[in-house]
Amino acid sequence: MIFDEDINNSLSVLRNGGIILYPTDTIWGIGCDATNPSAVEKIFRIKARSGNKSLLVLVDSDKMLERYVMEVPEIAYELISVSDSPLTIVYPEGKNLAQGVCSEDGSVGIRVCRDEFCKELISRFRKPIVSTSANLSGMPSPENFDAIGKSVVEAADYVVKYRQDDLTRSAPSPVIKIEVNGTFTILRK
Repeated sequence: MIFDEDINNSLSVLRNGGIILYPTDTIWGIGCDATNPSAVEKIFRIKARSGNKSLLVLVDSDKMLERYVMEVPEIAYELISVSDSPLTIVYPEGKNLAQGVCSEDGSVGIRVCRDEFCKELISRFRKPIVSTSANLSGMPSPENFDAIGKSVVEAADYVVKYRQDDLTRSAPSPVIKIEVNGTFTILRK
């Protein structure tokens, strides 16, 4: 089974501080252990991205979310439960994450995954995974696997086979920024 083989190989790479290229609940992403500083640094090098930009993190549950956000406003749980598509929420203050994952002001973008592959991977890894678009900084996000540049594919320590043949056009998730008091701003529709 490709699915199981990809999960096992991805886990091995993540546990050893490596980088995976994988299908997420939105677009294809490059990812690593969000708690490993050297792995996070590799992501910035692959993307040729400035270290002052934050990275998106995927978690598998509300419980995991709470381990990496200082305070989760109640409205976040409501938004996550009613959203019929993947939703990234920027929280005021992250915790227990590698340097470079949170932005300079301490905020962090996190998405609770429902996608079968990501949920299984994160659940078995037991830690959050960085998920940034599989492209060089400033370039368009890949709509499917075939749109990923050769340099990104070659830079990954493991390239997931699952869903490579899916040519469905994907798009990044909407992004909402939530303050501790519950007020929120839509950053990307």
